[in-house]
Amino acid sequence: MHIRNGLIGILALALLGGCGTMDKRADGDVAVEDRSAAAGAEGMEGAQARGLGADGDLRGLALDDPSSPLATRTIYFEFDSSEVAAADRELVSAHARYLAANPQQQVVLEGHADERGSREYNIGLGDRRAQSVRRMLEFQGVTPDQIRTVSYGEEKPAVEGHDEQAWSRNRRVEIVYMDQ
Repeated sequence: MHIRNGLIGILALALLGGCGTMDKRADGDVAVEDRSAAAGAEGMEGAQARGLGADGDLRGLALDDPSSPLATRTIYFEFDSSEVAAADRELVSAHARYLAANPQQQVVLEGHADERGSREYNIGLGDRRAQSVRRMLEFQGVTPDQIRTVSYGEEKPAVEGHDEQAWSRNRRVEIVYMDQ
């Protein structure tokens, strides 16, 4: 009987001790870091997020800059043509310089055509357009393993419509960076 009463007393003390610990946490013994001063509302203005790639390189600086030529990633073509227009050659060169300087970067060149022509013809035309851009990139130092091409033909129009304004927006190659 004395042993039983002793065990009950020890158990009661253990419970009270546990409650005492819980009260300490409730009273604010847990350290709370106040980050509101470091990231105040005025500090958020102009903030930019940057990240590290898998290899630890800083990414996104040139590709995310809206004033950079790299922000433009669509090259338009004349009707039934796969020749890159003279006005767009500097744009392709800017992407070539970036890719040559960043050999870990990879792009997909997506070739498109307007709705005129048969499905097979438009797939071929989209492919020829993507290959034209590919050749220009490779000629300027981009390695073949950095570039993939795909032709969507008329399947993914940028603009819906059945007039020259819509067709001119759909005759294009889009440069898609793989880690963007």
